Amino acid sequence: MCTTHLVVSQIGGTKVFRFLDLQMPARSAALGGATNAIWDDDVNLSYNNPALLNPGCSKQLAFNYVNYVADLNYGNFMYAHQIKKHFTLGAGIQYFNYGKFDGRDEFDEKTGTFKAADYSFNVSIAKPINADSTLSIGATLKTIYSHYEGFYSFGNAVDLGLTYHNKKNLTITLLAKNYGKQWRTYTGSGPKEQLPSNFQIGISKKVAKAPFRIIALYDQLLKWDLTYENPQDQNNDIDPFTNKPIIKTAKELRKEKNKANLDKFGRHLVIGTEIILTKNFNIRVAYNFRTGKEMALPDKKAANGLSVGFGMKIYKFHFNYGFSKYALTGNSHTIGITTNFNYFSKK
Repeated sequence: MCTTHLVVSQIGGTKVFRFLDLQMPARSAALGGATNAIWDDDVNLSYNNPALLNPGCSKQLAFNYVNYVADLNYGNFMYAHQIKKHFTLGAGIQYFNYGKFDGRDEFDEKTGTFKAADYSFNVSIAKPINADSTLSIGATLKTIYSHYEGFYSFGNAVDLGLTYHNKKNLTITLLAKNYGKQWRTYTGSGPKEQLPSNFQIGISKKVAKAPFRIIALYDQLLKWDLTYENPQDQNNDIDPFTNKPIIKTAKELRKEKNKANLDKFGRHLVIGTEIILTKNFNIRVAYNFRTGKEMALPDKKAANGLSVGFGMKIYKFHFNYGFSKYALTGNSHTIGITTNFNYFSKK
């Protein structure tokens, strides 16, 4: 008799269409993805939270691009338009291009070249739901298409956001991301795979009479334990000399448990700030605790999980840059350009 078992060591690698989790646009990349609770007239914010669409985003066009490792590159286009006083509508496309590959058969003979890419076509809508417009709701419908050589898959996902903001520059958000279904698997048969769904809480506060905004994101609200078994971690429960279990006191066990719970809590957090130096220039800094933990090496100290960037306006264009530190030699540079067609129509 033969039995099979599914063994999963990490939460990654078990979902389909993982490119939907990418930190885009450049402003989001600079803030570690913690832009779901920033109330601003920036169409780029609606990528992470459709409820942030507002009339100030109308007629904005944005483009963001990342030249990743090897031939990999990804980016997105976004546009928003206000429909009278009823709601704000947004549309865009997100893509991930894996580059060109040399195909070979089982005899190592060349079969030609092929490409691989992922796409998501997004339509968003948002509107205030109370009289003073402090509470907004928004939704994004994503139509996803992915093809690798002769294999392809498609599905749909929905983002739902609820955002509160007030005149004291406090913004709080509840966000459900990427809840949907894979309609066709890559082979056309077999069980459907799950999408990378997520539930988040975000908060930001522009400090009164101070030139900065404090930002915090709690990620993966519905999954407490984001840790995994790392084979590089040393086992502190076994004596390396006798190879026998180490007997610990109740105090030591409580201390270890508290430390483990603190580690689990930290992996949900992204904290950051935007330093608003002038009306047309700001600096952004953030730290993603989970990235810092998962990408750390035992013998190398690096600023994994750190992200920095800036935003500035020159003439009729807003330029954004984001740098993300993922690993010792793995970094990401994101650039973004945004403009408003109203700039060109004004006399």
